[in-house]
Order: sequence, then structure tokens, then C-alpha cells
Amino acid sequence: MNTAKKRWMDADLEFYRDTVRRFVQKEIAPHAEKWAKQQHIDREVWLKAGELGLLLADVPDDYGGSGGNYAHMAILFEELGYAGDRAFGAHVHAIAAHYILNLGTEEQKQKYLPKLASGEMIGAIAMSEPNAGSDLQGTRTRAVRDGDEYVINGSKIFISNGYLADLIVVVTKTDPEAGSKGVSLMLLETKNAPGFKVGRILEKLGQKGQDTCELFFDDVRVPAANLLGGVEGKGFYHLMSELPYERLMLGIGAMAIIERALDLTVTYTKERKAFGKPLLEMQNTRFVLANLKAQAVMARAFVDECIQRMIDGELDTVTASIVKLNLSELECQVMDQCLQFFGGYGYMLEYPITQMYADARVQRIYGGTSEIMKEIIARSL
Repeated sequence: MNTAKKRWMDADLEFYRDTVRRFVQKEIAPHAEKWAKQQHIDREVWLKAGELGLLLADVPDDYGGSGGNYAHMAILFEELGYAGDRAFGAHVHAIAAHYILNLGTEEQKQKYLPKLASGEMIGAIAMSEPNAGSDLQGTRTRAVRDGDEYVINGSKIFISNGYLADLIVVVTKTDPEAGSKGVSLMLLETKNAPGFKVGRILEKLGQKGQDTCELFFDDVRVPAANLLGGVEGKGFYHLMSELPYERLMLGIGAMAIIERALDLTVTYTKERKAFGKPLLEMQNTRFVLANLKAQAVMARAFVDECIQRMIDGELDTVTASIVKLNLSELECQVMDQCLQFFGGYGYMLEYPITQMYADARVQRIYGGTSEIMKEIIARSL
């Protein structure tokens, strides 16, 4: 675990980190195996996190949040990473809440943010479809105005928190002929929503405790007041404006996992012997781990700088894309090379490095693929 002083940390945040760490160690880490088998976490965990003010720590207290800033959320994402957790979907929940906080009407903020902050409601975002992933202009899910309601038809796939979600930000097309200007976001309350159906929880390579689902919409009626921001055609802009928050979040999680993997591997190679001496005393082992540490230290400096920029309101989309690209790629590289030092044990799920290896692979896909990140970065050249 990284112990270097971070520019964005202070004494109050250190105290807060202790609270978060105790919560993660008590309420999350011990249940990983159970949640992986049932493919979702227990709802009670959301309520416990809400009681401690962890879910929306950077949302103003006027809306039920804790009134902190992005540093508080960064600490949560780091501590989840240090514990090896990839089941608790607090990241998706926070993103959904920030769409409402930054882009919603005052009525929408007052109605939903307090419930999301308390854990009474679990948030999700429904973007991807069977034929539309990163290209959101290809969205086929329709929302047609009918009096004081919108009628939604379509389907979504790969939706994190989909099984437990009470409030879903649904990406829809309100004007199929308008391209990106025809995309709108709808706030769907899932409870007692005729025509809404949660499909199967999908079997994944990793992150098995995270409930990732298919969703189906068959003439689902949503009040017109639940159009995010109250204006049609702003959905694509809304999605783009919140990307830095999401992509830095993914980078922070990757950074913590990288640091954990290096800690685990150094400890193992000090203890494991081959040809009469610890693996760490062999030049190849030392050089590979030295190179990984060098990359990790540089990555940590960049991540911490980006956290400070986010706190200051200065993190732009290109820089956030660089964080997401570099950290997700480095995470997969570190997992692969660290696992190698565990030999056959590295292929056994009883070793944390094995699960971390499987969990890491999707980081280069969700939140925008590495290829999309490169495209965004290239446009800034």
C-alpha cells in the first residue's frame, strides 16, 4: 500500500480514511466469497455505508450528502482497491448521483439525492446495448413523449448494479433523426414499474460479486418530470460532461490495486524459495519488480495530481482519459507479471493475485475502451 504523503490529504482526511478502512475491513472484505457465489452484494451494506456518509461524501449536505469533496470519494475508491474489492458498486452509484447533482432539476435533486446518499436507493446507469457500446449515438432504446409521460422501449446489457438498482439513469433516443442531439437521459424508478424487467445476472470472467445484468424495457412509462434536466436532446452532452469524474475514479481504483499487487508479490517472493534462496534474491525477480515499482510510483504521482485537479475543478476530459488509459493498461501489465512469480499458485483462486488478475481485464473495456481513450487523446494533438 502506498504510504507517501499525498498533496490532497490532510489530518481530517486521514481520520476519515480510518473510518472508511474500518468499514471496508468489517463490512466488505469478509464477504467476498459469499457475494461472488450469489453474484451480488447484500443490500444491507448500502444502508450501512449510507449511515456513515460514505456513498455521496462529495455531495452538499443540502441534498443529503456529507458536504465533502472529491478527496473523500478518492479515499473510498482507494480503500476498496487496497482490500481487493470489485463487488461494491459505489462508483457507479456515485456517477449516477452526480448526473442528478450537476445536471438535474432542483426537484430531481431534492427527490433522489437524499435517498441515494442514505443507501435507501441504489443507483445505476444504463448505457450499453447489445449493438451499441462506446458509440452512444448508436443507442436504439427509444423514449417517446405521450402526454405527461415518456414511454420507453428497448434493452440494455452489461449494467452494473442492475440487479439491485432502485433508480436507473437510462440513455434513450428521443429523436432518432438528430444524431447525438437526439439522446436524452431518463430517471427510472424500478419499483412497481410495469414493463421493466431485470434479466439474468451475467457470468463474467472476474468481478463476480458485482451484479451486472441485462435490462428490458417494454412500454415502460416514466413521468415527463423524470427527463434529466427537463430538456430533451441534452443526454450526449450530459454524458460527456461527467466523464472526467468516472475515468479518474477508475484510475484511482486501478492505482490502489496495482499497489496491493506489488505488496503481495514482494511479500511472497521474500518467503518463497527456489534453488535454496528466496525468489527476491534472483536478479530477474528484482529487476522485474523494480521496473513495476518505478512505473507505479510515476503513475501514483500523476493520479494524485489529477485528484487535486478534480478537487480544484480543473480536470479536463483529455487528462482524465490519459489517466484511465495508462492506469488500466498498467494494471493489467502488473497483474500479469506479478502473477507469474506465484507460479502454479498464481493460477489458483485461493490466492488473491489470481482474482485480481481476472478482475483487472475489464478495466481496459468499461468506462470507455483503451481504443476510445486513444481517440480522445489524439483529438487534442
